[in-house]
Amino acid sequence: MTYILGIDVGGTFTDFVAYNEQSREVTVWKDFSTPGDPSDGILNGLKQFPAGKEISGIRLGTTIATNAILERNGAKVAFVTTQGFRDVPFIQRGNRRFHFNSRWVKPQPLIERSNAFEVLERIDCDGNVVTPLDMASVAKVADAIAAKPEIKAISLCFLFSYINPEHEIAARDYLASRFPHLPISISYDVLPKWKEYERASTTIADAYVKPIVTDQLGELESRIADAVGAARVVVTKSNGGQTTIKGACDAPVQMTLSGPTGGVVAAQFIGSLIGEKNFVTIDMGGTSTDCSLIVNGSASITTDFEVEWGIPIQVPMLDVRTIGAGGGSIAWIDKGGLLRVGPESARSRPGPICYGRGGTEPTVTDANLVLGRINPDNFLGGTVNLDIEGARAGIARLAEKLRMTVDEAALAVIKIVNNNMVGAVRSVLIEKGESPDKFSLMFFGGAGPVHACDLLKDLSMSRAIIPVHPGQFSAFGFTATDARVDRQRTVQMTSNRMDFSRATQLLKELEDDCLAQMHAQGFTGSIDIERRVEMRYHGQNYELSLPLRFTSFDEATAKELWTSFDKAHEDRFGFSIPGEFIEIVNFNVTAYETLGKPQVPKLAQSTSAPKPVSMRSVGYDEGRHDTPVYRREELFAGDAIQGPAVIEEAVSVVVLHPDQEMHVDDYGNLHVSERQAR
Repeated sequence: MTYILGIDVGGTFTDFVAYNEQSREVTVWKDFSTPGDPSDGILNGLKQFPAGKEISGIRLGTTIATNAILERNGAKVAFVTTQGFRDVPFIQRGNRRFHFNSRWVKPQPLIERSNAFEVLERIDCDGNVVTPLDMASVAKVADAIAAKPEIKAISLCFLFSYINPEHEIAARDYLASRFPHLPISISYDVLPKWKEYERASTTIADAYVKPIVTDQLGELESRIADAVGAARVVVTKSNGGQTTIKGACDAPVQMTLSGPTGGVVAAQFIGSLIGEKNFVTIDMGGTSTDCSLIVNGSASITTDFEVEWGIPIQVPMLDVRTIGAGGGSIAWIDKGGLLRVGPESARSRPGPICYGRGGTEPTVTDANLVLGRINPDNFLGGTVNLDIEGARAGIARLAEKLRMTVDEAALAVIKIVNNNMVGAVRSVLIEKGESPDKFSLMFFGGAGPVHACDLLKDLSMSRAIIPVHPGQFSAFGFTATDARVDRQRTVQMTSNRMDFSRATQLLKELEDDCLAQMHAQGFTGSIDIERRVEMRYHGQNYELSLPLRFTSFDEATAKELWTSFDKAHEDRFGFSIPGEFIEIVNFNVTAYETLGKPQVPKLAQSTSAPKPVSMRSVGYDEGRHDTPVYRREELFAGDAIQGPAVIEEAVSVVVLHPDQEMHVDDYGNLHVSERQAR
């Protein structure tokens, strides 16, 4: 029998899912992540995979690129641009994060100004050569780079190279001949779109992480081969598709949001099984919470992403919002005497106090343990015994400063972290113009189910869903990913001056590019193509993305497109301007190959009411209740439980409030709602 492994490397735990391709069975487990070296956490976890069983493929979600940018430990990068534009990454944009804070300082770019260089060349906005590329100036830049051995990567971003890349390509080829050992990123490959700062920032980010991604993924692939034999290792990209190790190393900026995408993919997959099309996903792990929106069964794709405020990375990625709220988020008292929670996390080491790994500061997990929401003897299936007395002492120190009881302080910690998540969920909904009453909540991550019932009340939404294997849900999603390549390019046209031939040719070029990349990565099956354009009314500053249901432009298809845009604008903003000039700004093409998906078995139907395995005291807003405890693996399809109740499993727990009820669907997912009057 052969297995596909999904692996999700988090800040606290590394999650594993083994999917048996023959029996369709799924096995899950966790191990502590290794700070500073994620490959150690992966290799330690792989030791738990039974010897002698064949692994045909490993699908990996990694935070290597994300952490390199967040922690500012990427490579020293040389930035090469058109003469007169070396300061674009430093000038940035005119907006400010805090409008009325005179002490606010704009973020530092990922390069140093002394490593920014200019070459003599100029291409205009129509792609015409105004000033030919001066190779002498390129050679002079090469000499300057050679004099700086600390430079480990090169990025090129020339003016209007997204229209005509000939100068950028020529400069790249020359620099590659001078520095064959240095990776080079050019904006035409990374982001061939308009807006100079965003294009430069994204290209710099790609170069910034290339050396570390190449080294770590190469070493990881080698160590995995030594540990489990030959297995095809692929990496999940920020767009929710997978790519080979080589593909990831060639375009590492595509992995900026690799880890959180697995949960969104898994949520789409489970939603299709249970007939749920609209929900907000909440992935709460040890260090952070990721929120995303799924509408009509499809996840939102965005290019408007900033890994740090003011540092845009505009490659296509699933629209996931991250906040510093996790089980390991540290509770602390600020200078004004107010209780705060996060964004700093205890991570896997030293971890929360109750882990017994050296942590001394109280965390969200410690608060949940003190309130009886977590069983100290059942953490990670009983493999780790939690120190409840240590957790209580940590929360007691907070309580003393706040003049509260221990339970009151623990509840305050929970309420604050819940409120942080409520803000993230409302932001996701409001920015998309969506009404909360259309959506359900889907909670996963090790800490997500613990807070599911709290947030259901706080958000006044109708239903929360806790899927199967919530603690390893992102890793489960990696086993369900498809192969995907996105290509985009800016070519501006208007409805009154539309070049049908050029637009059709551009779509064909992007399609051919996508197919070539897919084939180069070894994906040669049935490949589907999706085409989109980003459009706006003349004079607007933001675009709407619309699908194209045709492959060539002519009078009839263009008229259909203008009408579709008017309707989309009406739906989104409440008005439209029929007859107004419409601009097409960006052309986007996606190629994807649908790969095999795990089969989730149906549960047997219930024949009797579920029975609790124990009772314990659990703290709620209104006080403590003697609460029945159920084991999730002992529940059947159709089972229903009235709150208060606790439903435990190996890596997580659901805490049902007294006024809530829960039922189990055919696939084992738990559905929580307000208790209905009988």
